[in-house]
Order: sequence, then structure tokens, then C-alpha cells
Amino acid sequence: MIKNLYIAIITILVFFNCKEKENDEVIYEWKTIDVTASAYNSLAYQTNSNPSITAFGDSLKPGMTCIAVSRDLLKMGLKHNTPVKIEGFDSIYLVKDKMNARWEKHIDIYMGTDVKAARDWGRREVVISYGVLKGE
Repeated sequence: MIKNLYIAIITILVFFNCKEKENDEVIYEWKTIDVTASAYNSLAYQTNSNPSITAFGDSLKPGMTCIAVSRDLLKMGLKHNTPVKIEGFDSIYLVKDKMNARWEKHIDIYMGTDVKAARDWGRREVVISYGVLKGE
């Protein structure tokens, strides 16, 4: 009897905790632009003496799917933690860093400490889509 009561309580808790709520859904309007994409690593010679800390103060760790954006893209809505889809990649990337002011319409894809992968990527023109919360 007690065992059945525990199972019933757990079932009810799981049901109500897993139920989606309309207010919790994040709805984006996706905008698309052409940019130049290069790659970078969290290595001191590519950034600064603390290569794992971004310009926004986030800590980078290899395996993260994040990008740095040129400052003109920040003004277009690609602000901190904006989701970004990059042509040729399956993952969604988050804006976690910003680039030097000299760059325009440019993203830098974070590739951890894998210098070979970053060099193999090189620099290319890509299409990106970025999510802007509806109503912003």
C-alpha cells in the first residue's frame, strides 16, 4: 500500500513538472545575414593573458558552441547570449564574446584549443541566422 502511494506521488510530480507551460516557451524571430567567419582558440597568443575569459566575462571551455561577433553586429541585435545558426553547422551557437572594433560583419567561431581545426576552417563567407525575442 505504501509502495503504491509513493509510486502515485512520484508519477504526479513527474507529470506536473514535465508539463510545458506557454509562458516558459521562448519564441524567436530569426533574422539572416551574410558575414565573414573565421575561427579562434582560447590560447594566450591569440587573445590575451587570460584567454578563457570573454569580453562579456564568460568562461570558455573546449567543447562549447559559442562565437565572438564584431561590434557592428552587436548593434544589429547579436547581443550577449543570442542564439545563432551558422551555415554548415548543426549546433546552435551563443554569442559569448565580442571582437576588436576594427572588424565589421564578422564572427569568430570558438574552437577550444584545437588550433588545427581553426586553421582548417580558415576564413569564409557564411550565412547566419540569429534569434531575436519577439517583441524586442
